[in-house]
Amino acid sequence: MPTLMNVFGLRFFFYSEEHLPMHVHIQNSDGKAKIAIKPEVVLVENNGIKPHDIKRAMEIARMYQNEFIKAWEEYHGE
Repeated sequence: MPTLMNVFGLRFFFYSEEHLPMHVHIQNSDGKAKIAIKPEVVLVENNGIKPHDIKRAMEIARMYQNEFIKAWEEYHGE
């Protein structure tokens, strides 16, 4: 399960056997969430992460969208 980054207590990662659409998982001490990264950054689900942390995670996902897509494509061969 490749970790893309750890920042502000938020871990961004994807699983080794993922499915489309492209997305990343976010985890912190409060819970987990999933954010689609292609074609656009969209919150898919949130299970316990506080709203201000989701807002921060969305901002980070937008800032690093291209890097996350590149990591996904390199890892999954797409």
